[in-house]
Amino acid sequence: MAGRRAGRRTALFLLYQWDVTGQPLTSLYEGEVDPFARGLAEAVCARAPELDAAITAAAEGWTADRLGAIERNVLRIGTYELEAGSVPPEVAINEAVELSKRYATEDAAKLVNGILGRIARERVP
Repeated sequence: MAGRRAGRRTALFLLYQWDVTGQPLTSLYEGEVDPFARGLAEAVCARAPELDAAITAAAEGWTADRLGAIERNVLRIGTYELEAGSVPPEVAINEAVELSKRYATEDAAKLVNGILGRIARERVP
């Protein structure tokens, strides 16, 4: 689990740079990038508009573009993992909340938790 946690942090850093600078994601790779982090960042980047639409729908009055770049990309990662089903929903949400606490604020973590919780509940069959 520590490897994936570190990979999510790397993916967040790459996505943050991509989001803020507008540079192609591949131009931001320096040295060896963990395959999990690279795959996650590329998948999220490729689906950013769809993920933003899901975030906006669940945010109740907030649009994804009004969120800070850290929160937006944490939510993109969490939403992607929820939709992909690559980890249990509680893991996707908890990891996103921890990223928010670490790189943003406690309030951002609460926002991320609420939005991803709504997305997860909507996806339950």
